[in-house]
Amino acid sequence: MNAPESSTAADLRGVGRLVIDATTGITDLVEAMHRNIARVPGVTSSQENGRTSGVTGFVYRTVRGVTRVVGGGVDAALALVSPALSDVPSPRARGAIVAALNGVLGDHLEETNNPLATKMQLRSATQALSLSREALSEHLPLATPKIVVFVHGLCMNEQGWISDASESQSVIDEACDFGKRLAAEAGFTPVYLRYNTGRHVSENGREFAAQMKALVAAWPVPIESVVIVAHSMGGLVSRSAMHYGRKARHAWCKSIDAMVFLGTPHLGAPLERGGHWIDLLLGATPYASPLAKLGKVRSNGINDLRHGSVLDDDRHADSGAPLPANEHRIVRLPSGVRCYAIAATMKPSGHEKIDWMGDGLVPLASALAEDKTDARSLKFAEQNRAVVNDRNHMDLLNDRTVYAVLHGFIAK
Repeated sequence: MNAPESSTAADLRGVGRLVIDATTGITDLVEAMHRNIARVPGVTSSQENGRTSGVTGFVYRTVRGVTRVVGGGVDAALALVSPALSDVPSPRARGAIVAALNGVLGDHLEETNNPLATKMQLRSATQALSLSREALSEHLPLATPKIVVFVHGLCMNEQGWISDASESQSVIDEACDFGKRLAAEAGFTPVYLRYNTGRHVSENGREFAAQMKALVAAWPVPIESVVIVAHSMGGLVSRSAMHYGRKARHAWCKSIDAMVFLGTPHLGAPLERGGHWIDLLLGATPYASPLAKLGKVRSNGINDLRHGSVLDDDRHADSGAPLPANEHRIVRLPSGVRCYAIAATMKPSGHEKIDWMGDGLVPLASALAEDKTDARSLKFAEQNRAVVNDRNHMDLLNDRTVYAVLHGFIAK
């Protein structure tokens, strides 16, 4: 009997389906991915051109040769690669690869029923949640009346918020797990959204609204407060969900006490146009950096970042292309909800000049929703805004200074 195929090999088979028309180059991509996952994070490999050596290198050279000979033979190539992958990705590493692919190509993955397409889920720190009262009581036996829902950004998944138990204690201590801290210090039960970031923001917003409706209806104890903490694209998805939830008169919207936006491109992110979002986000993790080769591709989700689109109406009905920013219907901050914006800037503390690039991905004005003409400004109250210096876009996920600001806002 053949040994069962590893989840990693199955994922890579899905990658092959993406480019079945294309490419002998997929093997180079897979090899570079294997090389980066296998090495110690943060340590630069001495091997050049993304090539591995030894037995693994021999396997990839063989696969590359097979792929050149067999047109469209990517599945066959990946079958040969499988033995060389037995020592790699942990579930966390696998998740990083899949999340990155969904950010770049998630709309295509969904349209073609590719097994790599991420299905939206609400999760605890360790598992997907079944949204029935009985299941939630079992999965969350210590559920409290206060819920905090974390919503990740482009090319990410919920693991970006959560401490990695496999890391050394010093690494864990250096990071700041917002969910654990809010649970211990403020009595919140953390819940995490996982979603396909390559889909249109409005599509994810509608589905998120439906998931929240089910979660609140099934929560095992009476609810006092629900807070949404959203990073980057996740803030756009959350605003979209509130818009469509209220439009459909969903009861969960009345439970929302506060929304905190961390580096959300409310007015768009100009770096999208040059592909830098992909280069920088994928390069931030060793597991996903080889996928930066796909950065010329534009998923629907990436296109929506251009002007901070949150509605179906923000794109052409026929082509799906984004409308100009001045043709977008403005979605204001939800009335009756405390809304906060935390932005980062890479300028050092005490430096007078503010870098317009903000956190390296989202300009400061966009993260604070300040439009020069005031037409698209969301008008966060002055006391509900904060800027942290000497931090980048990814620091907003688990930085202690950011957490202190976040906790202060929520505790008001």
